[in-house]
Amino acid sequence: MPHTIIEKIFLAHGAESAAPGDTVWLDLDYRTARDFGGASVVKHLLEHAPEQPVADPARTLFTFDCNAPANTAGYADNQHVCRLFARQHGIKVHDVDAGIGSHVLIESGLIRPGTTAVGTDSHYNILGALGAFGQGMGDLDIAYAFARGRTWFEVPPSVRITLTGMPAANASAKDVTLNLVGRLGAAGLLGRVGEVCGEWIDQADLASRITLASMGTEIGAISLIVPGDDPAFQADADADYESEIEIDIDGLRPCASRPGHPEDVAPVHEIVAAGSVPIDSVFIGSCTNGRIEDLRAAAAQLRGRRVEGGVMLRVVPATRQVWMQALEEGLIEVFMAAGGLVSNSGCGGCAAGQIGMTGAGEVQLSTSNRNFRGKQGAGETYLVSPAVAAASAVAGELTEPDR
Repeated sequence: MPHTIIEKIFLAHGAESAAPGDTVWLDLDYRTARDFGGASVVKHLLEHAPEQPVADPARTLFTFDCNAPANTAGYADNQHVCRLFARQHGIKVHDVDAGIGSHVLIESGLIRPGTTAVGTDSHYNILGALGAFGQGMGDLDIAYAFARGRTWFEVPPSVRITLTGMPAANASAKDVTLNLVGRLGAAGLLGRVGEVCGEWIDQADLASRITLASMGTEIGAISLIVPGDDPAFQADADADYESEIEIDIDGLRPCASRPGHPEDVAPVHEIVAAGSVPIDSVFIGSCTNGRIEDLRAAAAQLRGRRVEGGVMLRVVPATRQVWMQALEEGLIEVFMAAGGLVSNSGCGGCAAGQIGMTGAGEVQLSTSNRNFRGKQGAGETYLVSPAVAAASAVAGELTEPDR
């Protein structure tokens, strides 16, 4: 019987059937908890499974990335609760120096096509970039996964999304992603898995695929999955999809999401044609655009230039590995020479209290995946690509990279 990617993954991990709507028990390759929610996971385990709180320590991890290092006593307490539990049960901790948990797992080679993993992260479906199944869950559900090594899911229907054509030379993966979010809307794939294919996907590098997969949450998707390089976890040619969508990205120019709504997307040149958008700050980083390729794209705009007076540029590499590579390549020097500020690796502006927050009346450009009001402070946040963010920091207003 032919199957989609998600159906093949489920069948390979203990599911007896994989028809959309079936409720199945799924074996988990990895289960993680981050500093946001991690202490609650520990609390549930100690209350409900004190005799055997961890099924397999080698496949269980803590990742501290939301508040790294802790800037409040509460976060410091929560992180240390997890450290103490980890020491007692032989669990590895990727501490505050490691970076964004999902990216650390990818860099470590733990995530491969067909892998299953869950964590206390609403964007854990980013693992779809490698043809894997990642899912964010609440702390009680993750506690159960820690203790049992498996959990239940309802098999989601799959939608095939074909991107046709190629974007303009000055457009990036973030622009393709924003365009997709804008076209499908906030609930466009609610409760579904989107299998994304097409000419652009075929040539996209891992960083580009990560950017795309990272915003599946913003269209309500269980996951946006890109076919991996393992034939065992590629869709069959005659697989059955709930629907098929074609999105034309030919000639696509740089895009931006207007404040408050990730799906309120328009080309940058159309937004500024209606009136210039002066900016106060720029945040470059997050799980969506904090990889070395993203930092290179930003540095290319900043090299030999200065950020406009009154604009604060804040850069947060996704992981320690990315930070060190940026240092070796001279990118940190470029950001600093341009007048920017570079912080330690982590989630940065996506997490309350971290670098990238905005004050009331502040207009920010951010390379993150969400711009809900209050998410990054009281200001107004536009979502853009690293190249648009850096070029705009120099211009002092929203602009395309080559303008």
